[in-house]
Amino acid sequence: MQSVTLAADWITIGTGLGADIKTLIFKVAIPVLGGIFILAVGFKTRAPGPTIMAAIFAGIMVGLSLSINTTAQVTSDTVNQYNNGGGGAVVQGDQ
Repeated sequence: MQSVTLAADWITIGTGLGADIKTLIFKVAIPVLGGIFILAVGFKTRAPGPTIMAAIFAGIMVGLSLSINTTAQVTSDTVNQYNNGGGGAVVQGDQ
């Protein structure tokens, strides 16, 4: 009788779905929800001020969600730099 490891295949499928779902959320769902937010505020208030502020806030959120990969890369590079010794000698009294 042969032993078959089934869990490894399910883990691989789950990892693939996780990446696809993350992409769907960050690149589709958040921008769509931002647009819905702007429309909801615009129709509820019928005033230009709150609608403009809703557009600004939605734009910030959409921009942050679309640049999440860049932010993750910069953070990873910074952590790796500090793990490898950081940037030079520590000056006495610099603690």
